[in-house]
Amino acid sequence: MANKAVFLFGVIGLMATTSCLADETAGRASVIDGDTIEIRGQRIRLHGVDAPEAGQTCLKADGTPWPCGQQAALALSDFLGARPVRCVANGTSYDRLVAVCEVDRIDVASWLVREGWAIASVRHSRAYVGEERAARQTKRHIWQGTFVNPRDWRSGRRP
Repeated sequence: MANKAVFLFGVIGLMATTSCLADETAGRASVIDGDTIEIRGQRIRLHGVDAPEAGQTCLKADGTPWPCGQQAALALSDFLGARPVRCVANGTSYDRLVAVCEVDRIDVASWLVREGWAIASVRHSRAYVGEERAARQTKRHIWQGTFVNPRDWRSGRRP
């Protein structure tokens, strides 16, 4: 009887491990935009952040427009390089996984917000509010001037 119990718990543990692995994706990432990557054909939206859209422009402190959406995507691509990215999914949105992703044990979303390439998406998570505050105070990238919230920009509310 004890052997059956050990076997049963072993099977349950294996099933739980297999289930967790199904929610994990790892590999070299291609950058789609400032908050979306693709690994082995799977689109992944970074959880808890929102970056300017590819065609979005921001204004520098002197009012000069600059392609902040394009630059955010390029910065993410440079940051990831060819290093493997590990993502753990926690949902889906518009046919994409939503996940927390790491490269070399660095939270990618945290890096984006701290560097001023994305904002904390407090509608979905408050995890990166401190990073956003620090980027805003130091006027990092999008915070150097003004910009339209990416959510508003997508819905057509633009200057």
